[in-house]
Amino acid sequence: MMELAHRIRLARGQEPADLLLKGGRLVNVFTGEVYEADIAIHGGYIVGIGEGYTAREVIDLKGRFVAPGFIDAHVHIESSMVPPPEFARAVVPHGTTTVIIDPHEIANVLGLDGIRYMLNAAKYNPLSVFVMLPSCVPASPLETSGAALYWYDLQPMLSSPWVLGLAEMMNYPGVIQGDPVVLDKLRAFAHVVRDGHAPQLTGRDLVAYAAAGITSDHECTTAEEAREKARLGMYVFVRESSVARNLADLLPAITPANSRRFCFCTDDRHPADLLDEGHIDFLIREAVRLGLDPVIAIQMATLNPAEHFRLHDRGAIAPGRVADLVVFSDLYDLRPEMVFRHGMQVAENGRPLWEPVNRKVALRSTMNIAWDRVSFRIPAQGRRIHVIGVIPDQLITRHLIEEARILDGEAVADPARDLLKIAVIERHRATGQMGLGFVKGMGLRRGALASSVAHDHHNLVVVGADDVSMLTAARAVAGAGGGMAAAEGERVLALVPLPIAGLMSDQPIEAVRRQMDEVLQAARALGSELPNPLMTLSFLALEVIPELKITDIGLVDVNRFERIPLFLEES
Repeated sequence: MMELAHRIRLARGQEPADLLLKGGRLVNVFTGEVYEADIAIHGGYIVGIGEGYTAREVIDLKGRFVAPGFIDAHVHIESSMVPPPEFARAVVPHGTTTVIIDPHEIANVLGLDGIRYMLNAAKYNPLSVFVMLPSCVPASPLETSGAALYWYDLQPMLSSPWVLGLAEMMNYPGVIQGDPVVLDKLRAFAHVVRDGHAPQLTGRDLVAYAAAGITSDHECTTAEEAREKARLGMYVFVRESSVARNLADLLPAITPANSRRFCFCTDDRHPADLLDEGHIDFLIREAVRLGLDPVIAIQMATLNPAEHFRLHDRGAIAPGRVADLVVFSDLYDLRPEMVFRHGMQVAENGRPLWEPVNRKVALRSTMNIAWDRVSFRIPAQGRRIHVIGVIPDQLITRHLIEEARILDGEAVADPARDLLKIAVIERHRATGQMGLGFVKGMGLRRGALASSVAHDHHNLVVVGADDVSMLTAARAVAGAGGGMAAAEGERVLALVPLPIAGLMSDQPIEAVRRQMDEVLQAARALGSELPNPLMTLSFLALEVIPELKITDIGLVDVNRFERIPLFLEES
């Protein structure tokens, strides 16, 4: 930061700045105005706005618009399947200069080492990566994660200037019921930001959740839910991810009077969507296309999240703020043409102007499986079974009752009825724990799919039409150090290696996208008609109020939050 007297001289125009952006139209997110103004930048900060400034370098914007750099209010970088340097290469050219990450996924695999890895890997790249510490590791006592983190594990990390607070408090039942472990975390983080995760929570339970000091939520799916939370003073993060697209449903809740309580977030965005659609710029374009005022949309992507996270050095074009800027030509179809981060141009017309800095950080093995205890056999204990019912394009599931196909005393898959076997194999400590069940709606007619991405415990999950294919797919994933695979019989059809914690690749995002396309093509060849059956598979263990999920200890009825047997008791 420059010395104060020097900054004042620059602001008065008494000394030349480093850079002058001349002839642009400034999007003022404080006042909602757009007007012509020059912007003087020095030492990475904005030092002057208006006419008459001089600089060693001048860029004529020729009437183009200038907005603050975009901020993603909540994102799991792990879902992009690449580490922070590659993620930065994908999103910075789209105008994103700051992200607020929740390393919940890697923390459930590697604990504090995973969080430190994300912080260290993010260094020396033109993207500001701030961390909200994961609040739910493990996500529930009904699953086996690679670590368990309590308030006393997390609190020392607040000494880092890149750590802002406590991430999404997924255990909202624990909050409103006064679970001592949950309340200890909220007390330990009472002086910093505490984000929320409370799908469909309403009424007095929601009031209690907000009274606990939780000030945001990104799980709204209806406009009325968003209004209720905003009325209680919460920030609503409008999410448009690869697996939960809520933007169109939430926009009717946003008005000029309440818009300052809304932000944009991507949560989980996969390589194809990042490369084909974009990042926060895509959310802005979609919101404007659906009728939102473009300046309000830009406020939601800049000033609003900056204020929520107390990042008062960014989020607006104003003297003293960091010079994170996006230049574009069309307010109603925003496509970044120039991106500046701390006053340096880092991208032009969708192309990064730097090479990613990939720091080598040693991580322990995370694919630890007791193969001698792996068996997909399910001895028949009745005729009727509990079945996970997939709902296309939804994270939630149905709880179905189906007749089992019994062969030689075992319950087996019945692909003719779209009844497939599913298994979760514990992969963190080689305990040999396995959960076995059946799923309907995946659509495979033969073969199997496997993934080490399995929210939120991230054990090895595999679904298939026969046991041989399931074992082949599972071994292929483990042999790659983690990843996603499609197999038929003893042949691996396609593979996405994810050797970083079984969640992220060490290859460029374009290569990961190609590999993912190959796996999806293989899945379609095996009969699945789902848009992304691998992602559907990875979310069949997620705590998002499904009726039925599966973990390494078996089937779980989440409505009652208890384990249930696979076979029904015969009356």
